[in-house]
Amino acid sequence: MYLSFYFLVLLVILFLSSAIRILREYERAVVFRLGRFLAVKGPGLIILVPVIDKMRKVDLRVVTLDVPPQEIITRDNVSIKVSAVVYFRVVEADKAVIQVEDYYYATSQLAQTTLRSICGQAELDEILSEREKLNARIQKILDADTEPWGVKVSKVEIKEIDLPEEMKRAMAKQAEAERERRAKIINAEGELQASKTLAEAARIMTQEPASLQLRFLQTLREVAAENNSTIVFPLPIDLVKPFLEKPAAPGEPESRKV
Repeated sequence: MYLSFYFLVLLVILFLSSAIRILREYERAVVFRLGRFLAVKGPGLIILVPVIDKMRKVDLRVVTLDVPPQEIITRDNVSIKVSAVVYFRVVEADKAVIQVEDYYYATSQLAQTTLRSICGQAELDEILSEREKLNARIQKILDADTEPWGVKVSKVEIKEIDLPEEMKRAMAKQAEAERERRAKIINAEGELQASKTLAEAARIMTQEPASLQLRFLQTLREVAAENNSTIVFPLPIDLVKPFLEKPAAPGEPESRKV
């Protein structure tokens, strides 16, 4: 009798161990009964019928997929290597198990193919300067293609673009030439502004001769501040011209000068 009781207790323990499952908050169980889809259960405690029910666990957390570097020939015939990162998650566990054999592997292969296709349709300058645009296009295509699998692609980022050494040198020369062109333009604009300012100053000094003398005195003061022992400075004739004029004699017109 005791043997039968212990045997019964053992059967109950085995039954409970095979029937009871505990799933975490981010897990779902796709349950099949006699090979047919029954339901998606979880999270928490679920009970399965031993031998009859089978389940597959599916993780609903965001998965980071690293797309390895892909050999790509751009539209302007430049060979480059492009790698990317894809963020996706399972939103419908039943489709992720039933509709595709391995949703992770399938999404990985689809991401590689789409990356090569989209980058191959763009020129090198577009790939380098408009990454956000290409990321959005790749994400939209992947999301549409993986929707029947119950997978949601939330984000795609082009991670690295590997250029040939010859192309790097050519781009460096182009950038250097562009900087030289901008420097020459800025220098020319500065010369133009300076010439306009000097022309305006000359016009004002022509109308007001006293301003030339004031400028001369100011320059002389600046030179003297350098603690020089000898100062050689040209003396404008307009500065001493008043001293060279001879006072007019009585009855003589004032306009007569020596």
